[in-house]
Amino acid sequence: MLAHAQELVYTLKELMPTQYQKDNLEAMLALFLEGQGHPLPEYSQTKSPSAISRFLNINPWSTRKMIRIIRHHVLQTVVKSLSSSGRGRRPFLQVIIDLTTLEKRGKFKDFSDLIKVYNGKRGLHLVVVYLVIGKWRIPWDFRVWPGKGTPSPARVGLKMVKRLPQSLTQHFQTIILADTAFGSVEFLEGVRRLKYHAITGVAISRKLSDGRVLRHLHQQGQQVILVGLKFPVTISWYYLKRDNGKLEKRFVLSTRPIKASTLKWWGKRRWQIRKVRSKCLRTSN
Repeated sequence: MLAHAQELVYTLKELMPTQYQKDNLEAMLALFLEGQGHPLPEYSQTKSPSAISRFLNINPWSTRKMIRIIRHHVLQTVVKSLSSSGRGRRPFLQVIIDLTTLEKRGKFKDFSDLIKVYNGKRGLHLVVVYLVIGKWRIPWDFRVWPGKGTPSPARVGLKMVKRLPQSLTQHFQTIILADTAFGSVEFLEGVRRLKYHAITGVAISRKLSDGRVLRHLHQQGQQVILVGLKFPVTISWYYLKRDNGKLEKRFVLSTRPIKASTLKWWGKRRWQIRKVRSKCLRTSN
């Protein structure tokens, strides 16, 4: 694995147009690979924070080529090694979809159409796809969501799910984990047509086909039909401890019949991974 990592680093460095940019990329990678919890530019021992800032914001280099190369290495190393190891049940591929905000302050003339206020946060709103395969945690894809008046985050997320390569999904049991913003009828039906299993958050006020709302349910693990859906879903809930110490009741659904305890486990796991990923995004910002 070390040899694969070294090959990837050397390949990425060769994408940089100048030696100066190669050195900046090397300094950034060193910050992350040290694993000391201090990946910010000011902790670099070889490059100044301003130099790394120019590298990220001003210097021209191909982001698309870097993404393609990293994805290629993921498919060649992680996926193939896991899918070819042993027999038995196929392992899970967890596809975590989230809408997160990279908060921005000040004026950004070139990004005026993209920086919006949503849920009280001003910044770039990103739909992020994050893969979990065994011990691997892999940022896979992202799209900027411009805000109201454009296709919903759920529609954007569904398109990203459809674009997952078959060489990635065919070796695994694919499960889609997402929060309430992705619990729309279009998203759930789209995931079902792809023959994937979706577990998403769901609003407590969501209506059932019999006229009730979710808050009226008292038995976990029930099969219910939401208004607009053509198939039943399994409903459960758990209590999430917020930063202020209070417990918040969270409803979660599954597009396949599973036990309430299993559904709650997946729901909590998705939230825990989301918190880790959000911290990483805020750090990189």
